[in-house]
Amino acid sequence: MPAVPTARERARRELTADILAAARRQLATSGAAALSVRAVARELGLASSALYRYFATRDELLTALIVQAYDDVADAVEATVGPRRGASRRTRFTGACRAFRAWALEHPHEYALIHGSPVPGYRGDERTTAAGARVPLALLSVLAGMDAPADSPRLAPQVAEGAARVAAAGAGEVPPALIVTAAQCWTALLGLVSSELFGQLANTFDPADAFADATIEALADRLGL
Repeated sequence: MPAVPTARERARRELTADILAAARRQLATSGAAALSVRAVARELGLASSALYRYFATRDELLTALIVQAYDDVADAVEATVGPRRGASRRTRFTGACRAFRAWALEHPHEYALIHGSPVPGYRGDERTTAAGARVPLALLSVLAGMDAPADSPRLAPQVAEGAARVAAAGAGEVPPALIVTAAQCWTALLGLVSSELFGQLANTFDPADAFADATIEALADRLGL
């Protein structure tokens, strides 16, 4: 049987959750670059020294927020992309793309943290890399077992090397040419969602629901789904 957490462990988990919630509120009001451990401590009525026992630096707190955001959106996408009775590859892929966009629209500050401008002076680590790979790998999983189109162009050496790195990261049985097309579709999806959230579609395709649907369907077409 799993070990029952002690009262001290439960208290630590609860305070950690409170710290992250306060930090997310600070993201919404001040942005990631202005995130301050001291300001979070003040909001929670804690001494800075107490909060530093949970997150020793601002970068540790940022890392926790980034991993949490990546995991949250990945949970939403993975719940949609998994094999389901009667669901075609196309339905799974387009549903996952729509789940990604819906999460971003509901959590714009968290989206900006992971897909917006880099935070000056911050560098992620293996935790952020692994968490950030979950959504693109989930989308790639839809393509497992498919063949690349017969007319796929020969990949340039650098592009082929990139596809090999993606495959090594867990892409599964997806041909290199299809990995490259999927990567192009992923960057297009990011561009779509970022353009919508950051106001680049104002006075053109805003509101963007119909435009987003058409774009997502076009991405599925490009993948041969």
